[in-house]
Amino acid sequence: MRHGNKINHLGRTSSHRKAMLSNMASSLILHKRITTTLAKAKALRVYVEPLITRSKEDSTHSRRMVFSYLQNKEAITELFKEISMKVIDRNGGYTRILKIGNRQGDNAEMCFIELVDYNENMLGAKQETKAKATRRRRGAPKKKEGGEESAATAENQGEKKSRKPAKKAAEPELPLETEQAAENNE
Repeated sequence: MRHGNKINHLGRTSSHRKAMLSNMASSLILHKRITTTLAKAKALRVYVEPLITRSKEDSTHSRRMVFSYLQNKEAITELFKEISMKVIDRNGGYTRILKIGNRQGDNAEMCFIELVDYNENMLGAKQETKAKATRRRRGAPKKKEGGEESAATAENQGEKKSRKPAKKAAEPELPLETEQAAENNE
């Protein structure tokens, strides 16, 4: 019975699996995004996220512990200098898995695994949504460029505030605007 055995062996021996995950983690740290199968990406996420958490504290002990997993000096330097500074305020979830379809040869499910703070496309989308969220949804209409509001909008605001039914005017509002436009042109 396999009670409590939650590790995906990926069809490899223990030494092969450790070496593969070490190489994939180093590549992810150096390149910020790699393409792999979904099963390997899920195993890599469990492998690399504790290493990124450990890199937040830059001490000799934490560097040696991370080196025992990665065995790559360039990856260690990149992790402790750059990546740890970007994720210092994040409490977890340093990686993102994006599915990209199936591989042609064996129909394996493929995906990207990337570091969250390094995808410029996703970061740009977040900034755009923040900009859109700040626009006004309710209230008075915006003023025109000259700072003048049309007579129609001023009347509409007064009617909305008083909550009384509007009485129809004998003259339509359109001629007032055309008269103002004619005065501006003269």
